[in-house]
Amino acid sequence: MSLNDPVADMLTRIRNAGQAGQRRVDMPVSKLRMEIARILVENHFIHEYKVLDDGDHGVLRLYLKYTEDGRPVIRLLQRESRPGLRRYVKASEVPRVLSGMGIAILSTSQGVMTDRDARAARVGGELLATVY
Repeated sequence: MSLNDPVADMLTRIRNAGQAGQRRVDMPVSKLRMEIARILVENHFIHEYKVLDDGDHGVLRLYLKYTEDGRPVIRLLQRESRPGLRRYVKASEVPRVLSGMGIAILSTSQGVMTDRDARAARVGGELLATVY
């Protein structure tokens, strides 16, 4: 299956699984998707992720997190930059999401990182997604 935007596909799968109340979601694995999953785990938006061997390319499995009343922890997961319109930000223009309550995920020259890490490292890059 050919995907034009694998990051948007990943975010849509997570959104749909959360709305359906599923505990886990599977998707094809890639380095960028694993880095985004790592950031989501470090910022407590999902429990964990695993890379499973299916004999072909591999599967990335994310275990979603829910509040005590059953609502998904991830309330909004939005793609910012897309193939038709890339969105790049300078180090001084890295956005704050909900005054620091959410995160922005950036792809920088130093790797994939959150908005806080990018401001601390004083680097800009492509704004991939916002999460809260």
